[in-house]
This record gives sequence, C-alpha cells and structure tokens, in this order.
Amino acid sequence: MSNTEIDYKEAYEKEHLKNAALAERVAELEDVNGDLQFKIDRIKKNPLWKASKPARDVMHAAQRQMQRLKNCGGPKGVAAKINYKKREREAMKQFGTASFPDEARAKAERETAFAYRPLISILVPLYNTDSAMLREMIDSVENQTYENWQLCLADGSDADHASVGQICAEYVQRERQQGRNRVKHQVLVKNEGISGNTNECLKLADGDYIGLLDHDDVLHPSVLYEYVKAINEKGADYLYCDEATFQSGDINHMLTMHFKPDYAPDNLRANNYICHFSVFKRSLLDGTELFRPRFDGSQDHDMILRLTDRAQCIVHVPKLMYYWRCHPASTASNIGAKTYAIDAARNAVADHLRSHGYQNFKITSTRAFETIFKIHYEIQGNPKISIVIANKDHAVDLRRCITSIYEKSTYDNWEIIVVENGSTEEEIYRYYRELEDGDGKVRIVKWQSTDSFNYSAVNNFGASFATGEYILLLNNDTEVITVNWLEELLMYAQRKDVGAVGAKLYYPDKTIQHAGVVLKLGAHRTAGHSHYKQPKQNLGYMGRLCYAQDVSAVTGACLLVKKSLFDQVGGLDESFAISLNDVDFCLKLRELGYLNVFTPFAELYHYESASRGLDDSGEKAERYNRESEHFRTKWKEVLDAGDPYYNPNFSLDRSDFSLKIAGTP
Repeated sequence: MSNTEIDYKEAYEKEHLKNAALAERVAELEDVNGDLQFKIDRIKKNPLWKASKPARDVMHAAQRQMQRLKNCGGPKGVAAKINYKKREREAMKQFGTASFPDEARAKAERETAFAYRPLISILVPLYNTDSAMLREMIDSVENQTYENWQLCLADGSDADHASVGQICAEYVQRERQQGRNRVKHQVLVKNEGISGNTNECLKLADGDYIGLLDHDDVLHPSVLYEYVKAINEKGADYLYCDEATFQSGDINHMLTMHFKPDYAPDNLRANNYICHFSVFKRSLLDGTELFRPRFDGSQDHDMILRLTDRAQCIVHVPKLMYYWRCHPASTASNIGAKTYAIDAARNAVADHLRSHGYQNFKITSTRAFETIFKIHYEIQGNPKISIVIANKDHAVDLRRCITSIYEKSTYDNWEIIVVENGSTEEEIYRYYRELEDGDGKVRIVKWQSTDSFNYSAVNNFGASFATGEYILLLNNDTEVITVNWLEELLMYAQRKDVGAVGAKLYYPDKTIQHAGVVLKLGAHRTAGHSHYKQPKQNLGYMGRLCYAQDVSAVTGACLLVKKSLFDQVGGLDESFAISLNDVDFCLKLRELGYLNVFTPFAELYHYESASRGLDDSGEKAERYNRESEHFRTKWKEVLDAGDPYYNPNFSLDRSDFSLKIAGTP
C-alpha cells in the first residue's frame, strides 16, 4: 500500500471515528430528550396540573411583564417605549394618502424639465379582475405626475368577466378623446397564466423602460416622477421603492410597511425583498425572456435575479410608493393561496445560483416564511482556519471559549492562536501550560508592548502567526452554540465577492447582542448593532433574523475573513486601539468592493465586557469619544451617505427598526 493510500485511509478512519462520536452524542441527547418529554407528558396529564392552569397563566403574564420592565429599564423605560410607539403610530399616517402631492407640488412635478424623458411602459396582466380594483389600479397610473407613460393591458379574462374588457375599452376611448394613446388593451385568445399574459403585455410596449404592476394594486402619484429623477441623476437602469400591504380598499389601512435596504444580493437570494415596484431599462431584456412560465408563482423573483445581475446601476428609492392589496386570493394575504409559489421561488433561486457557478447547494425554507430561504453553499476543499483570541487573565472565560470550540465544532481543520497580553494571574498560566501540552492545535504567543493596551495591535500580532487560509477573530468571552458554526461562516467567506462574515451572538439571557452592524446607529452616530437586546426567537424586521444578508459591518467578536484580504487591507487599524476597529476593517473591505455578510446560522454566546469592563464612564468613556470622533472623520463621506442596508425611514436612536419620528435625527 502506498503512502498516499495510507494517508487517505488514516484520514478516512479519523473522520469516521469523529462522525461516530458525533452520532453517539446525538443519540445520547435524543435519549435525554425522550426521557424529559415523557416526564413532561406525565405532568401535563395530572389533574392537579390541569386545574392549576389559570394560576399559571397569571404567573406567566406577570413574568412576561417583569421581563418587559427589565428590557426597557424599569417602569420609566416602559412608559418611554409606550410613548415612542404612540408617536410612531402617528408617524405611520404620513405614508398613506397624506404623502400624495398637493396641487402645487403635483404641478411642479408635471412641469419638471428633465433632460431625458423616457417613455415608461407599465405592464399589467389581467385575469377576471374585480371591477372596482381594476378602476383603482388604472386611475393610479393616470394620476401620475410624470406623464410620459404607457399602460399595456393584456386581458386573459373568461366570458363571465366581460366587464374587464368593457372597463378597459372605456379608458382607451377616454384617452383617444383627449388626443392621446397611452392605454393599450388586448383581449387574449386564451389565458396564458401570469407569465404568458405579462409577456403578451410586453409585446404592446413601446417604452425605453418597463414597469410591472399587478392588476389589483395601487401606485403613489409621484412614483414615476421619482424614478425618472433617479434615471436622470444617477443613470439608473433598474429601480424599486418601498411598499405596503393594505386591506379594506383603503391604502391608509396598512397591514405592513416594508422599508427596504438598497441592492443586497444575498438578501435577494434569500428573500424577494425588491418585489414591487420594479422598473427597468428595456435593454436589460436583450437576449432573455421577461417572465419564464416554469417559474409561475415566483416569476418576478426569477426576473429580478436575472435583470439585477445584468444591471449597471440599481437604484432604490427609499419612499413608500407601492400599495399591495391584501385579499383572500392574493399572495400578500396568504402564500397558501398559491402554494406552487414556494417551489417556484426555490427553483428560481437555484437557477440563479447555478448561473453563478455554484453547485451542490441546498435551499430550505426558514421559520420566518416559506419563501424566505436558507442557502447552504458547498464548502470548497478543507481550508485551514486560524482562530485568533486575544487574552489577558480570565482563565474561566478562555477555558469556556476553547472548550466549546473543541466540543461543538464539526469542522476540524483549525488552529487556535491565543495572544497573551499582560496576564498577572497564575491560574491563566496553568491553563496555558495545559493547552500547550494538548494536541498541538493551540499555540500561545506573547504580545509585549510598553504602550497601553491596543486590541488592534494585539490581533494583528496574533494574525501574523496564522498558518491558515482564513483568519477568525474571536473574543475570549464567547461560547459556541451551533456545532457547524465554522462551516456556516466559511461557506460565505470562501466566496470571491465576500469580505468579512459575522455570526449571531447572544447575551447569557438569550437576548441578541449582535445581528449585524448599522452605520450611524446610536448616540455617537458611529455604528451600532441591529435588533439589539431582542429575544433569541424574534424573527426580526420582515424576517431579517432568519436569513443570511449583506451588512455594512460585523463585530470583531466573531469575524471570519480570508487571510489574503486581512493582509491586503493592513489588518485592523491600530489607530482604533479599542473601539470601532472591526467596523473600520469591514468598511475597508467594502471600499474594495467586497460584501460583508451576517449569518444567523452561526450562533455563539457573547459574555460581553466580562473581560474588559464597560466603556461607560471615566477614562474609558473619554477614549471611546476620541475614537468615535476619529471614526466619524475618517469615514465622513460614507456616514453622510447613510447605511445602504438600513432604510433612512428608520430611527438611528433605536435598534429595533422603529420608524423615524418627525423632529428626530
């Protein structure tokens, strides 16, 4: 047997033994779970347990109220939150008809002399459309303040809904009486479904730009004006806006208000957040179809993935300008009304991923919604990950961290580099000796400096010893939760378009510590964590805690990056000795065109500040103020532009995606 065969056999046996051990551990846990479930069932069947239900309900309600008080900072905090929510409800009113232009503003928009006035053809496939809804939809197009539009109606309605054609003919005739021909209506020989009917609409279109509108929805009067403004100012070739779902035939009765991020490819793969109101340059369709019938039910997601890939300038207009009607037969009301849409959406994403060269991926629905997906990319090869942990004393924290890596990691090609920096306690040195006498996967390197502590310098020093292709910056006060955490991080970090990847971190009380970083969030207007202190099971704003997504930055408490990129940007900027070095690092990567990704599927506890104390008073507060000012100066233009992944309609004072209140920053 050759040496190569022997090495392969040994590797196989090692992997087999590891898998067997994991399987055994899973079996043990299943036995424990089964035993506990048996005991719970026995308790629940007890007559005394059933009789005590009212008392338990009261107790649980009191506990929930106490938790709310704790999360809000006591009774005063609760009162402040209630007051804010009341003000937020008032702020919501500005997004309905109250946002429509008055006569003076509408006149100004109509008379705006754009250098380029493209004809925008709006495609609407009709099928047995309710008469009132049809009129409301057409009226919303006719009321546009930008008047160089064309409405293309392809009608696949059956004989029992002749009123659809009659209403359309009425609008066509009215246009002709006014000397215009902006409404086109064609009765189809047969109903071709969503995709087929929309493609028939396209045959009627003469426009340079194409817009897609559902037959029962409503447009804001200024949406085309805003789009043409963006086309002239930015050269946009794909545009979309924020949207709301409404019911009761009144757009002011909004059920949801979806304030979207700017273009974010990972978000779009996981969730068709762009949806409405898409308008794009017709040339993006050259050589490709508009809607593909095999993706009926998710034809828009398929189209958006394909056309945004081709687009050169994708512009998000951060204004609520599309109103999506919610009624029993609509997808907005219930995805169950169109169950085939789930498979169609999964297939659309799969087709898109294959077009980008990805293979052997897996797409599954998440707990947020059936068409919000988790994408599992195939790990390429078996690259080594160098885990860099800065440490001073705190043997208990470090032991917990490293033990969790050993016990809970299914990925095994890693090394740990502990950067010792000024410990004085004998306990930690005993633990260091224990680690060094172990399996050789942990090295202790000593940082020596006469200067004050510099987190950036310590981590850069540790990274210089890395022998892996990837560097994972990890705080010593973290603890692994998910066994495949390294795979979940690595599957994104290995992509050519990705810079840094961050995990979902929890406080010990299972509230969220980190779920991505938002620029300018917080009192210092530097950066803050979204969904901060929300419960672990929270779905997040529009399900954003349930899928991997693009963010401006992730925390250095758990950050994976290619070593080549770490070196390319010069590691952590040592002028940020303690704070904001991770955000600065991510922005350097973003400046080079890389995406930074947050994934909720790699989870750890973060016992934040256990090893360094809180930065809330005295010298530490002054240092943070200095570094904040340095950050705001260095990244002024980026900060002034706003975070592209955080809608400007959200408050910068709160991390829960609350609406911005009038009179606040």
